[in-house]
Amino acid sequence: MAKTSSEALGTESVGKLLIKQAVPASIGILVMSLNILIDSIFVGNWIGSIAIAAINVVLPVSFFIAALGMSIGVGGSSIISRALGAENKEKALNTFGNQITLSLIFMVSLVVLGLVFVDDIIPKFGGKGDIFEPAKIYYTIILYGVPILGFAMMGNTVIRAEGKPKFAMTAMIIPTVGNLLMDYIFINLMDMGMHGAAWATTGSYLACFLYIFWFFTSKNSELKISFRHFGLQKEIVSEIASLGGVTLARQAVVSITYLLMNNILFSLGQEGLVAVYAIIGRMLMFALFPVFGVTQGFVPIAGYNYGAQQYPRVRESINTAIKYAAILATLVFIGLMIFPSEITTLFLSDNPNLTAKELALNQYVLSHTAEPMRWVFAATPIIALQLIGAAYFQAVGKATPALLLTLSRQGFFFIPLILILPNFYGEIGVWISFPIADVLATIVTGYFLNKEVRTKLIPKNT
Repeated sequence: MAKTSSEALGTESVGKLLIKQAVPASIGILVMSLNILIDSIFVGNWIGSIAIAAINVVLPVSFFIAALGMSIGVGGSSIISRALGAENKEKALNTFGNQITLSLIFMVSLVVLGLVFVDDIIPKFGGKGDIFEPAKIYYTIILYGVPILGFAMMGNTVIRAEGKPKFAMTAMIIPTVGNLLMDYIFINLMDMGMHGAAWATTGSYLACFLYIFWFFTSKNSELKISFRHFGLQKEIVSEIASLGGVTLARQAVVSITYLLMNNILFSLGQEGLVAVYAIIGRMLMFALFPVFGVTQGFVPIAGYNYGAQQYPRVRESINTAIKYAAILATLVFIGLMIFPSEITTLFLSDNPNLTAKELALNQYVLSHTAEPMRWVFAATPIIALQLIGAAYFQAVGKATPALLLTLSRQGFFFIPLILILPNFYGEIGVWISFPIADVLATIVTGYFLNKEVRTKLIPKNT
């Protein structure tokens, strides 16, 4: 009898398994990152630099609500991976049903609140001056599609927990292709401006959701739930909340970071610096896709083998994942150090019919982005340890260290740094906060991961 995909997580070569898991994850993240990147290039060229800044203002709000789906997905997927490893199929089914119920309750509630307080939220996230109106247009439309995206993000992590990385990859490719096609139609052909950009993104969310819904209702999924699995169970909800809270807290801190960065940069350089950060933010999402892919591929392997008490395989998966991710991060670092100006020009329109204000803004962004980009990515080669270390604790169900390590970079180090250093060093104080936070977070993560491996994953008699 052939092994199920989940059983293969405990038997195949770790190196081969990690590649099998990480490559589809990396491709999926690459395609989704290209979606954001090319979407920004289209918007910058067809609408203008102010439009890029407007989307950057909206991102933390929509990302946070979408992160509810991801956090419920990640928290539940950790339980599902370990339950499948321990051959407890019923617990896996109950967990998946509870994930769906929680997603519906929380995301719809937050979208309603987001629409009610739209005029208060946008300025607080840096949507001021000329940025406010296009940001409001984009925000209002995008918010309608965020619950759909939340369900899709939740379902995608569960697909990966089942050991089906190719289906998870396809789920990430579909919205990208859809968004880019609809961008071209709505923005370029129909000249719908910000409305077109927003409806294209919302339509792509729906396409992703429909594919994931098909996966779970087809024979491809091992998780065939019935109505009884939707009833919330206190023990499962508590475990989803504690583990998923790590992802949600991370995204909450990301949203707070965007809020602070947009406001600090607006005070230092008005719309120009906000647009600079918008471009760098896109590269933060895009450039590290292979590192994030290795991290995602590592999680179900570590979780399954930890649940099966195959600790040597857990140690091997940690070491292999860190090695692969470090190599990829170094290659990304080299590229960004060499070509920051060339990357920046991709986002800027060369349309001669732009207004004098838009032309001046483009020139400002072009001349002010290269140095900040180099600072932001200066510590990229060492982040593999930080990402894999935090992901390990989440994969094996240790919520407290996972939460603390996940929050260490942005919550404990980066946010205090950007609140302090600009007072002494101005704009450069903002940019140097990135590598300082990376170095400090990596040191802390390395210490706790090493301690965990020595005390928990090495048998007493060795």
